[in-house]
Amino acid sequence: QVQLVESGGGMAQVGGSLKLSCAASGHTISTYYMGWFRQAPGKEREFVAGISQSGTARNYLDSVKGRFTISKDNAKNTVYLQLNSLKPEDTAVYYCAANSRGFYSSKENEYDHWGQGTQVTVSS
Repeated sequence: QVQLVESGGGMAQVGGSLKLSCAASGHTISTYYMGWFRQAPGKEREFVAGISQSGTARNYLDSVKGRFTISKDNAKNTVYLQLNSLKPEDTAVYYCAANSRGFYSSKENEYDHWGQGTQVTVSS
């Protein structure tokens, strides 16, 4: 099974940028639909972005469209999330997840494998 490790989180100012990485091991990500989720304090975890096996299809949470970009490098077995124009409401722990069913879903219970998360804090 695949193991996922996120990195790249940290602190940023409003309007700033961060790039998150999710390095996979144990199995190629090319057979998974890959997603990024986030969980803010006191809130439920929510789907942020997802990318298909081939990388040609992407899905986003409405509030991040135009600001966040998901991408992947199958050769490096890594998924990325570029966060631009950050807002305070983007503050959360960001999780990478793999969906073995291979299709788009925003439901966390349809993802089989999860990373440990990386903290993103946006300050004004």
